[in-house]
Amino acid sequence: MTPRRIGALSAIALLLSTCLAPAAHAAAPLTVTDFESDTLPPGVVAWGNDGASTPTLTIETDTSRALKTVYNVSQWGGWSHDLPAGQDWTPYEGFAFSVKGTGSGQKIFFEIKDGGGGPGSSELFESSFTDTEAGWRRIEVKFADFVRRGDYQPGGAPTDGQLDLETMWGYSMRLPSGSSGTLLWDDVQVYGTAPPRPVRLTTTAPVYPVKEKGSAQVGVAISAVPPADLTVHYATGSGTATAGSDYTPAEGTLVFPAGSPAGTVRTFTVTTKGDPEAEVAETIPIVLSGEGVTAPADDAVVVIDAHGLPYLDAGKPVKQRVADLVGRMTPAEKVGQMTQAERGALAKQDDIATYLLGSLLSGGGSAPAANTPKGWADMVDGYQLRAQQTRLQIPLIYGVDAVHGHNNVVGATIFPHNVGLGATRDPALVEQAGRTTAKEVKATGIPWDFAPCLCVSRDDRWGRAYESFSEDPALVSRMATIVTGLQKNGVLATAKHYVADGGTAYGSSTTGDYTIDQGVFTGDRAELEAVHLAPFVEAVKRGVGTVMPSFSSVGDTKMHAHQELITGVLKERLGFKGFVISDWQAIDQIPGDYASDVRTSINAGLDMIMVPYAYTGFIEALTAEVGAGRVAQSRIDDAVARILTQKFALGLFEHPFADRGDLPDVGSAAHRAVARTAAAKSQVLLKNDGGLLPLRPSAKVYVAGSNADDLGNQLGGWTISWQGSPGPITQGTTILQGIRSRAASVTHSADASAPLAGHDVGVVVVGERPYAEGFGDVGRQGRTLDLSAADRAAVDRVCGALKCVVLVVSGRPLSLGDLSGVDAVVASWLPGSEGAGVSDPLFGAVPYTGRLPFTWFRTAEQLPINVGDAAYDPLFPYGWGLRTEQSRSRLKAARDSLAKGDPVSRAAAAALGVALVSRNWNADGTVRDSRVVLTALGVSAALLERSNSDTFAQDDVVVSVARDVAQAGGRRKDLQALADHELASGHLRKAVDLLTQATR
Repeated sequence: MTPRRIGALSAIALLLSTCLAPAAHAAAPLTVTDFESDTLPPGVVAWGNDGASTPTLTIETDTSRALKTVYNVSQWGGWSHDLPAGQDWTPYEGFAFSVKGTGSGQKIFFEIKDGGGGPGSSELFESSFTDTEAGWRRIEVKFADFVRRGDYQPGGAPTDGQLDLETMWGYSMRLPSGSSGTLLWDDVQVYGTAPPRPVRLTTTAPVYPVKEKGSAQVGVAISAVPPADLTVHYATGSGTATAGSDYTPAEGTLVFPAGSPAGTVRTFTVTTKGDPEAEVAETIPIVLSGEGVTAPADDAVVVIDAHGLPYLDAGKPVKQRVADLVGRMTPAEKVGQMTQAERGALAKQDDIATYLLGSLLSGGGSAPAANTPKGWADMVDGYQLRAQQTRLQIPLIYGVDAVHGHNNVVGATIFPHNVGLGATRDPALVEQAGRTTAKEVKATGIPWDFAPCLCVSRDDRWGRAYESFSEDPALVSRMATIVTGLQKNGVLATAKHYVADGGTAYGSSTTGDYTIDQGVFTGDRAELEAVHLAPFVEAVKRGVGTVMPSFSSVGDTKMHAHQELITGVLKERLGFKGFVISDWQAIDQIPGDYASDVRTSINAGLDMIMVPYAYTGFIEALTAEVGAGRVAQSRIDDAVARILTQKFALGLFEHPFADRGDLPDVGSAAHRAVARTAAAKSQVLLKNDGGLLPLRPSAKVYVAGSNADDLGNQLGGWTISWQGSPGPITQGTTILQGIRSRAASVTHSADASAPLAGHDVGVVVVGERPYAEGFGDVGRQGRTLDLSAADRAAVDRVCGALKCVVLVVSGRPLSLGDLSGVDAVVASWLPGSEGAGVSDPLFGAVPYTGRLPFTWFRTAEQLPINVGDAAYDPLFPYGWGLRTEQSRSRLKAARDSLAKGDPVSRAAAAALGVALVSRNWNADGTVRDSRVVLTALGVSAALLERSNSDTFAQDDVVVSVARDVAQAGGRRKDLQALADHELASGHLRKAVDLLTQATR
């Protein structure tokens, strides 16, 4: 039977039923999708874990039109129809579609999308069918038989666990993993007549914590207008508290008159008693019932707070509190502390208490339905409240990837990605960025940040290159100041990804179609220690609270299974006292079955596992492994003690909820000013022929290029969503807006199609579109490091007619091609939300001071290329960066600052005085007698190395002037790069000596 005949018979049946039954009792089917056009309906898209797993979608026209899907899915893949507007499906009984199968016996899941702000942030409810027939068949499932998807929920999805049907955003078909085939689909409908829907009850809070001898006011609300008087019965149920001695039982009725508005609240009181005993928390469930009502998905509970126990005494040392608490915990409570679930995976919020979860997280883009600072605080506080109903009331520790500001939150301050911060060469500014980020993260109730990434990226083809501060471990170590900025402001930092994730060999990844991310480090132990371990040594010295291993492998061993590097090196040799948290579902990549994955990772030294979805399976597996003796109880106790130590140190037991007074600071002008400064200092001036930059504010400026007026592109990945996206995705200033704020006359033409005549200068803003992780790997689905054809054409057109500057907005160096016709080039990186920071040095409001944190290759065939390579011939060397302020004025400021220091610093200042003698300088501020100046700088550098004060800013000035001389000479770029490495390593005299050699 063809789908079209099915539809015809359904229509006849509907016509007969309409004639035989009252119209009020029947609803005509609503066709959601019928595939009758020659092209795919708008909103129908395919998806998969990689290109090969993404099915091919076409319209089949052999008989009547239907959607044809040809698939070969490795991990996950399918297709969705996202509706342009929400539809009301409340009049209908169920969801139906026709499918032409092959009798493969495979189970195929499908889901419908409920509520939220759109298809990408709706709550997913699923059902399934088995392909048992070769031919067409009709699938019909009542809405009452759909269940909330337990393994994944998108960011921003509602978390009430109720299929409400008022606003439905479409559906998805998930094709079976590890399989291939062809399926046809047609006539997607909602059908039948909805049964009477009861009024759903909610309580004003799921948990009501109360002290002994206190009282809780329990509020009950209705979800819809009752057609008649509605009576709700309430009673206190049977929990761990004892009626009569711990509390006074409560029972009665609440009446909602007919016509009461939805959301109307009635309250009753539960009163607790007291005794002199120290006790754990005790629960009093609230039971609601009534005719024509549906009770809340999770029963509300009144909790008498734990009290009088040593671990609750904030005056005791943390070590004593931890020991007391661990001694009171059951095996289930301990395993729960080691479990971290994704917020969207909770089958219901009460699972936090049921499974005694120790942690939740938001993955990239996993946001509350109201993605605002207040929405985040409300969400996290709601989860934290659930933890208060547990026996020991151990608070959750909530984590989020705030990797360049609180980047999941709309309206937050977004800093440049780490690649840009590395270009600033300013550890103090990076610490300030960490401090600012911590204030915004903490304001939303979150005490834990999965940052910073201390990877040393050694290959620009890596899709995570922008998460690295530099290719140079010395510079990355310098930038570990961000750990201090975060943790001194109440947010736990995470040093990641331990270790060598930036050093994997190209082509070694086995994850989907990634080419380098999650690959294999094949270098020797000396390289591992000197290059990749060094920044983690610095982070541990700074007291970093958590460390996250890498997805990647060292040799044949996955890092999540590497006991020698995690326990032997990190915990024992380096003395790391915090806890180790796994990466996203990363233990699943360890060879073996799931029980083996759990056993191996915990025995290797992992303390908490980011499950993130199958938290019940992880708890069962770890419990069984401990019970069988394959994971020692001592290993469990050590992990739990490490986790609890950080929770106590953060003050979570005393203050588990958000401090709402700081919410106005999220995205504030003061915070954005810090991000603007960081963006300005990150700008690296690569070329400046004829001194074109800075531009005159009075100039008539022609602006072109794909990234001039695209906020999402300049923010990059890990912004609002995991992969990021183009467009106005949050609040901020585009580069074009920044230019308009500086220049009197601006013409904007993204494709450079507007007339060029009459302009003084062109600014072409080119570069990459957002990506994250392996999705940015070069070679994945044809991704390259080349400029797009449109950007290349814009550069050629504008720079062929005008003096021009090209701004490169990217997460890594790109292939720039022939620059002979371009007067000035700036590496703008991914500058964040404050595009005015790009325009500030462009127009001379501040000078260009940034320096390359990565070697800029000539051609992609040179990759990987890094400072210190035996063969080193880049387009621009590591550390390169022209300046638009005079060297002599910088030296004067450094001399004056050093003159106020200790005796050695004052001697260094005297040496700078020799360099500053007027006969050594030309009228334009350039060096005339480089020999005398470089000799004096060498003396000053040698003295500064002996100074007891932290003079990194002055160190940088001394070496940078020597670098100016070397860059002007244009010789020995390898020595210039090595000099910058020596500066970051603290070897100032050696840096100046190398630059002196580079000028000979």
